[in-house]
Amino acid sequence: MVIEAPRFSTVKRRSDGTIDFVSPLPCPYNYGSIPGTISGDGDPLDAVVMGRRLAYGTVVRSMPVVGVIDFIDGGKADPKVIVAARPLSARERWGLENFFRVYALGKRALARARGEDPATRFAGWLRG
Repeated sequence: MVIEAPRFSTVKRRSDGTIDFVSPLPCPYNYGSIPGTISGDGDPLDAVVMGRRLAYGTVVRSMPVVGVIDFIDGGKADPKVIVAARPLSARERWGLENFFRVYALGKRALARARGEDPATRFAGWLRG
């Protein structure tokens, strides 16, 4: 995967470097995508790397998948693959769930402002 939003960043970039999203709050996770994959929303499959802050553009290889979050964005499947060096603790799972619930609220508000489909939500865990 490739890091598009380093941990604590407020800017999420697409894989081509263009700005995708500017958040009023910093992201507590390293957020990126898996090149060569396609998610239900037509973009590369999203991934979160747990752990220390990684620089924008860092390529992460061979970390175990410890969970997959079921996320719906604009009515389309947009799962989030969670990778980490070890299994997630209950606190980390809680943090991810709450982050994606709040993230969905922000995405819904943005979609409404743009006149787009606001059907965006955290839908649980697919794996983990």
